[in-house]
Amino acid sequence: MTQSDLFRGGRLLVVAFEGWNDAGEAASGAVKALKEVLDVVPIADVDPEDYYDFQLNRPTVEFDEDGKRRVRWPGVTFYGPVNNDGLPREISPDRSAGERILDVSGTNHDNIYLLLGTEPSRGWRTFATETIDQALTADITGIVILGALLADVPHSRPITVHASSENAQVREELGVERSSYEGPVGILSIIAAAAEEVGIPVVSLWASVPHYVHNAPSPKATLALLDKLEEFVDVTIPRGDLVDEARAWEDGIDALADDDDDMKSYIVSLERARDAVEAPEASGEAIAQEFERYLRKRGDDEPPQSATEPPA
Repeated sequence: MTQSDLFRGGRLLVVAFEGWNDAGEAASGAVKALKEVLDVVPIADVDPEDYYDFQLNRPTVEFDEDGKRRVRWPGVTFYGPVNNDGLPREISPDRSAGERILDVSGTNHDNIYLLLGTEPSRGWRTFATETIDQALTADITGIVILGALLADVPHSRPITVHASSENAQVREELGVERSSYEGPVGILSIIAAAAEEVGIPVVSLWASVPHYVHNAPSPKATLALLDKLEEFVDVTIPRGDLVDEARAWEDGIDALADDDDDMKSYIVSLERARDAVEAPEASGEAIAQEFERYLRKRGDDEPPQSATEPPA
């Protein structure tokens, strides 16, 4: 697959938001993992007063490193490999270069910027404009958006990550599709549209998270997003404990299903439908028949609230 120079050699901004776009905390988990290994520093913050309903996204009280109670407000932080003075990246004081266990490799790891925070409650157009202004100030040449949605997929199979772009050149160079989704969207789609308007190409990566385990973080989906991200950027990302956590997550769900016949039967039906679609010999007719059997087994129950295709 031909890689885009914009995404292999340019300055990249990787974006994720906690909230509606973040099923299983998979997308925010991926950016948090990047933040740990890239050792980036905050270079800008969004004023939460302008964009958040604090009854919906309440501030929290916590203790800082000195044992003092402090209020943490919901918000968004822009991270980069340089400080506010434009000087070379600093190593955080609590982790010197000699103490680092994980490190990234690849020729472009010094050009990765991150945007991470809570999805805003209001002022989305202004928020998107402010975000893109920050990207332009940092000379960002490409944006990778990470999201996760709930879907009718089995936890025991590889997590599907759908890649799409509105940019025709990027679609050709990276071999991705254009999303055909129509419907409600989150802040990620608003930022993507604003970026394309000013000429910054965007690739969106959406992981499908099993809806029946939506209350718990999904390290397997986080891992899948990182795997997909590596296909488009010239950076090799260390996985740390994620592989073991993903295995433990899957084993834990297996244990729950063993104690719940209905859940186990439902998962088996999802596995059969998934395997039928992915089988090399599967024809359109065979897939349709398998899906019809799956629906009959579901009975007359209301289908779970989930998306069939990512919003962006």
